[in-house]
Amino acid sequence: MKKIIKHVVTDILRNRIVLIYTLFLLVTSFSIFSLEDNNSKGLLSLLNIILIVVPLVCIIFSTIYMYNSAEFIELLVSQPLKRKSIWLSLFGGLAISLSIAFLIGAGIPVVLYQPNAIGFTMIATGILLSLIFVAIAIFATVYTRDKAKGIGAAIMLWLYFSLLFDGLVLFLLFQFADYPMEKTMIALSALNPIDLSRILILLQLDVSAMMGYTGAVFKDFFGTPAGITFSSLILILWIVLPVWFSARKFNSKDL
Repeated sequence: MKKIIKHVVTDILRNRIVLIYTLFLLVTSFSIFSLEDNNSKGLLSLLNIILIVVPLVCIIFSTIYMYNSAEFIELLVSQPLKRKSIWLSLFGGLAISLSIAFLIGAGIPVVLYQPNAIGFTMIATGILLSLIFVAIAIFATVYTRDKAKGIGAAIMLWLYFSLLFDGLVLFLLFQFADYPMEKTMIALSALNPIDLSRILILLQLDVSAMMGYTGAVFKDFFGTPAGITFSSLILILWIVLPVWFSARKFNSKDL
């Protein structure tokens, strides 16, 4: 299992796309902090980029990598190795590689300019988002044989979490404006890891106006400590559940 992870990590870290992704985050992060006179404002600007770019790169790159590694996966399956171990090793390799890329690209500038609890929370959130969208990507690939359909599904999932979800929430709010929706908003927030990540950071920055209605309700109900704990647990579930379901499917899949 360690050898597979090492091979995947080495292979991905030499990939040109991952190097460009790392360089983009590094240049963008340093530029934002250099242009902003206030590091907290720089952190907010960087947060908006991280919430869009990190999920997009992680889900699309992981999906393409899994499809391109089909022959390698078949070779591994033909060896006396447990399928579950193979699948978890592939996930681990992808997750470690993209987390390292994020740490170098965004983590180093954040530590240099904002070495406090908020900065470290943002780094942790970025890593969690990387793991979540790698997990969603491998979940999509194991259920879809066709490469074009799999990549299309990955893009649609990213669009849903990044753009469409908030639109659907607003639509529900307008439709049921006469009813108490606070508890419903809390439940809906758990259905989007990007929204939860935003809330996790903004709760600490205390920028309630930028959190939107769902974030404000979330803060009113749980307060900062409880909100962070709740968000963290849900984000971990967003990693565990897709990996678990995809591993079960791969274990019985006919290659």
